[in-house]
Amino acid sequence: MTEQQLWAEEFTALAPHLDSGTVTSVALTELMIERVARFDGALHSYVAIEPELALAAAARADAEIAAGLRRSPLHGIPVAVKDVFYTTDIKTSLGSSIYADWQVPHESTTTQRLRDAGAILLGKLTATEGVYAQHHPTVTEPINPFGAAHWTGNSSSGSGVAVTSGLAYGTLGTDTGGSIRLPSASCGLTGIKPTWGRVSRHGVFPLAESLDHVGSMARSAKDAAALLQVIAGADPLDPTASPNVVPDYLAEIEGGVAGFTIGIDWSFMRAKADDEVLASIEAAVGVMTGLGACFVDVSFPDTQAILYGWHTQCAVEAAIAHRDTFPAMRDQYGERLAALLDHGSRVTAFELAEALKSRRSFNGAIALMFDPIDLLLVPTIPVAGPTLEYMSTLGPDPDGILAVGPFNAPFDVCGYPTITVPCGASRSGIPMAFQFAGRPFAEALICRAAHAYQTVTDWHRRRPVL
Repeated sequence: MTEQQLWAEEFTALAPHLDSGTVTSVALTELMIERVARFDGALHSYVAIEPELALAAAARADAEIAAGLRRSPLHGIPVAVKDVFYTTDIKTSLGSSIYADWQVPHESTTTQRLRDAGAILLGKLTATEGVYAQHHPTVTEPINPFGAAHWTGNSSSGSGVAVTSGLAYGTLGTDTGGSIRLPSASCGLTGIKPTWGRVSRHGVFPLAESLDHVGSMARSAKDAAALLQVIAGADPLDPTASPNVVPDYLAEIEGGVAGFTIGIDWSFMRAKADDEVLASIEAAVGVMTGLGACFVDVSFPDTQAILYGWHTQCAVEAAIAHRDTFPAMRDQYGERLAALLDHGSRVTAFELAEALKSRRSFNGAIALMFDPIDLLLVPTIPVAGPTLEYMSTLGPDPDGILAVGPFNAPFDVCGYPTITVPCGASRSGIPMAFQFAGRPFAEALICRAAHAYQTVTDWHRRRPVL
């Protein structure tokens, strides 16, 4: 395989080459390390990389694979994780100057599961401060390789940039209001925000624990499903992690969508999304119809109350997460995270109760909406390829952050799973995407639908020219 084929390929397609010995884990790891050295000075996707540790792990993986021990589809594959997952051998700084020299107390469950699966952990990827809406003033914001004037998505920004640029084959992200899906959409990746509790949050620094989800970002539905397979499941160290059995996602992914009923709410989308986004959704509907899916009209529950309730809950829970350092170290915080924490400390019990009441009502309405359908299709970002200039005009939170998240935060509120699927390019050449959403623990179904779409389209195969 050529270097271009090696760095641009989906990792699930590389497994047979690793098994046969025509490609080695050491060679893939060296390639990723070299590409990080060559390109990341301009992209700023990594905050830490450990070449020696990665190469030693790759050598072990090659020896195990040669001996016939295949741990998982990730065995021997170089990956990286968002800088919010605790790792004892790679620094964890949470996108903040406060934690620049922090020693984590333990390894996260998810990164340990990656290691146990034979994945090669390259390093840590840039995140916004406290995984909220803005990079810390001391952190250089990652650059969208499809267009430097365009947004990379928050808060797993480095994760989106690294994987699409061929600086890692996959990554883990977190999603509280869209932080897996927004960078996946902006950078042309497939991202899974699973059901709340499907993946352990042990060793993952929180933004808002009742809204936080851990998931996968990769180049295709197959890759994202393979990553999710490794990290999903019960965890005695996280009592909120679901004990439900984890299905074999790859075993079910080729099943197609013939006979699926997919809900769609055109009124909801037209009220929020621009014409380019709507055109991409119409095209996606056409593709899925051609694959045998049936679309029916649904009414998405009103989001106004729960979106503002999302901000209230996020602020309160974030203030709890940062109480050891805020407000005592307020001068070391960036503007937007500090404003969120200030707000969280002022929320009254009455206001929080109102937010929780709205959440319960919304979750009940979502469950009723899903009753007659298998999946829901919605956009990921309402604006096609938003520019950094556009993002700077959005104003203060909560309106600012919710302007780009009306199709994202609702699924964090109800905890339902979604998968973001590349489906086009804006007039400026920036990737566009839609989401399939499913009922709780329907990850196999949403991955199956996304894979069906990707078997007849190639938007997920677009790679930026660096």
